[in-house]
Amino acid sequence: MSQATHSSQVFHNPAAVPVVPLAGFSPESRRPMTTHQTLPGYEATPLHDCPSIASRLGVARVWVKDESSRMELPSFKILGASWATLESIRTHWLDPESETLDVAQLRSLLASRPGLGLAAATDGNHGRGVARMARLLGLTCKILVPEGTAAARISAIASEGAEVEVVAGTYDDAVAAAALLAGDNTLVVSDTSWPGYEATPRAVVDGYSTMFFEVDDELARQGEQDPNFIALQAGVGAFAAAGLRHYRSERGDAEFVRTAIVEPQSANCLMASAEAGAMTMVPGPHLSTMAGLNCGLPSELVWPIIAAGSDTFVGVSDDEASEAMRLFADIGIESGESGAASLAGLLALSRDPAAAAAAGLTGESRVLLINTEGATDPENYAAVLAAGTAS
Repeated sequence: MSQATHSSQVFHNPAAVPVVPLAGFSPESRRPMTTHQTLPGYEATPLHDCPSIASRLGVARVWVKDESSRMELPSFKILGASWATLESIRTHWLDPESETLDVAQLRSLLASRPGLGLAAATDGNHGRGVARMARLLGLTCKILVPEGTAAARISAIASEGAEVEVVAGTYDDAVAAAALLAGDNTLVVSDTSWPGYEATPRAVVDGYSTMFFEVDDELARQGEQDPNFIALQAGVGAFAAAGLRHYRSERGDAEFVRTAIVEPQSANCLMASAEAGAMTMVPGPHLSTMAGLNCGLPSELVWPIIAAGSDTFVGVSDDEASEAMRLFADIGIESGESGAASLAGLLALSRDPAAAAAAGLTGESRVLLINTEGATDPENYAAVLAAGTAS
């Protein structure tokens, strides 16, 4: 059963196992990272040591992988969108047996085939990543967003040259509408799966591996131990699955890593599914300010990894996410609502000693958090920080 922790909900997963099933995925590879290194503006994002947050949580260390600026975009999502786009083009429009080509090579090859385009559904960041890839490759692009999407996020996608359409309903409704756009000349680049559509969302997960390899490399460079606790925010679960595959696969003699998945309370489809023992829809409307996490149904592709690799699920409120945003701001990290969700989840655990102990969050924990986005809704970000000043 789930338990209340202040305004949060916590569920400790009895089905968690030390090593996740690959569930149709190949073992991790640095191939996506090698390709990412050829993209315009690539560099490894910072890994911050945050002793003040460690003290607040009562743990030994906290590192924050800061994805507030990745290849000139305010989110990590370009990692999955870029690799999935390149892989999808290779398999659908080129020789499926060929090697993945870089952007410059592909743009030259595709120039002789006018009318090709990309499409995707998004709550903001993934769609902008797909739109950026379309612009780099000289392709058309159509991005579908659910109603209620912040104007700033829509404008950011449109600034990449994409057509943006607002779909009545939730993110899941936008996904269903985007799926209908697929055709010989249009590739749908989605980070969630549906029956018969798995290769591209699998490539999205593979693309996210780059940030975790960057963490490994930076900690090794500093001579630091690896984390033994990781908190991962989740929408449909693609990003969380990438982290679970990295830290809960066969890792030789590596120390066991405890895991926590954090979602908005109003869109906690992964927690609901774990409690039910099967994929479960959480009906909308999903109105959390954590827009990138407002998803009502897990991705079927990654659900086996989530179900097996997640020790604890935490559902947090918008107020708790706002508190986490302000804590990050206090130490100079710009974090949007979804970016701060993982910290919000651990703050919730730390307030309840029994919940923290059951999750394995202790004074010996070396915690990794991913700040998955910057201030993608500047108006709300300013309001959140101002509210902290006024209180």
